[in-house]
Amino acid sequence: MSVVDLHVWGTPRVLPALGRMATGRRALRGTPGLRFAKLLGTGSARTFTPRDADPHRWALLTVWDGEAAADAADDGPVVRGWRAGSSEELRVRMSPLAARGLWSGRQPFDAVPRPGWDGPVAAITRARLRPTRALSFWRAVPPVVTGLHAADGLRLALGVGEAPIGLQGTFSLWRSTADVVAYAYRDAAHRDAVARTGPERWYAEELFARLAVLDVRGTLEGRAP
Repeated sequence: MSVVDLHVWGTPRVLPALGRMATGRRALRGTPGLRFAKLLGTGSARTFTPRDADPHRWALLTVWDGEAAADAADDGPVVRGWRAGSSEELRVRMSPLAARGLWSGRQPFDAVPRPGWDGPVAAITRARLRPTRALSFWRAVPPVVTGLHAADGLRLALGVGEAPIGLQGTFSLWRSTADVVAYAYRDAAHRDAVARTGPERWYAEELFARLAVLDVRGTLEGRAP
């Protein structure tokens, strides 16, 4: 069963962080047990435009063959480098429950349903916007994110992406699956945006995954989510 780790680092110095972003992909190559990895910028998940971007917060999403490989990498050179240059670190360890769509042409999450899972869950969305449809997408965002940040059971919401424009995503941490489902199906703005996705042709590629949260370690903005 695969293991998914999301590390988020608060970095007081921007230039060294940009350097680690530039070299990190090569440094991760060949890591034993690594199935998938993305170095990500983060933001507030408020507008999904460059206004959201936070140059002092960066993330690494990795998918591993199992916990042993993930644990070894958690003490490996890439993570240690980020840790040494950071003032804060959050790590969320997860196991995929459901996934659909593609990320960079791949489905990184081999989901295994857990019918009895009643613990916290995370949701990951990622999309590659069609440039000609980006303005329409950005106009639809404000009511959706207002509902997201006000949703019952939400513990954390981040914008994530490989670039400030065009590669959009979210990572959200929830108290339970029931809270995710309640937001997805009861929030009118979210339902409307989902219904418009096909007709509006916003995305050239999209992915959604729901994951069981196995462990949360550390803090973000001074608090443990």
